[in-house]
Amino acid sequence: MLRYLLTAILFLTMQLNAQELYPFSEPASNMPSNSLSTKLSAMYGKAVHSNRILQRYTPELMFGLDKNWMVHTSLTFSDMHADKFYFESAKLYAKWRFLSFDEVHKHFRMAAFGAAAYSRNHLDHNELSLYGDHSGVQAGIIATQLWNKLAISGTASLIEVLDEQRRKETVLPEYAFEALSYSLSAGYLLLPMEYTSYTQTNLNLYIELLGARNLDYKPEKYWVDLAPSLQVIFNSTSKLNLGYRFQLSSDTYRLMKNSYMISFEYIFLNALQKKKK
Repeated sequence: MLRYLLTAILFLTMQLNAQELYPFSEPASNMPSNSLSTKLSAMYGKAVHSNRILQRYTPELMFGLDKNWMVHTSLTFSDMHADKFYFESAKLYAKWRFLSFDEVHKHFRMAAFGAAAYSRNHLDHNELSLYGDHSGVQAGIIATQLWNKLAISGTASLIEVLDEQRRKETVLPEYAFEALSYSLSAGYLLLPMEYTSYTQTNLNLYIELLGARNLDYKPEKYWVDLAPSLQVIFNSTSKLNLGYRFQLSSDTYRLMKNSYMISFEYIFLNALQKKKK
């Protein structure tokens, strides 16, 4: 009985959520309840002011606590802010799905999220980020709409960087400490054309618009990127992402204007389920 139930959960998860597993952002939907996921991401790009190839690696653990709550913990290792490769940051992320209208092959969901990060890096540019670059906090909201094979999602959040540089602020500050971050993501299920088994391989195509604008720096600085990607899901439990991110427009000092991303994730269903005595 348990095997058939697990099969049904896998099949349903693959049918409804495959095309909203965005590589560069989070949807309003959560992982399956009581599941544990491991992920390793790598990012590579050429530094703006040198010929050096920058790299960052992010191991991550994700916990599906129940249908409404999930938690991420991650570390980063990088050479982006120094000439050596070193442990860079730690981050905690939590998401709460508070609204869900589910129909057959269609749903609309909303979620709120918060994150806190510690980074060993010092504030040295105005592209604010908690993905290894800065220490700080972030809070925002996500809305996701699924229609059959297409999923559209939008995110808006506020980032506040916590850095000792803030205590040295002058009348004309050198750096920004607050930013509005946003994303608009679309995912489309290319394959399979029809579902017959949860073991079928999924192929998803994504396009994501990512951007931010500083709020406390005059004149305000901004950046906007576009990130197309492909995703392959194997056996409904493992996921491979390949993406390229490039700058559309910006007046902000940045470390990189384009980058390549590759990540692999494996989910353990019912890993957090308490065993019955």
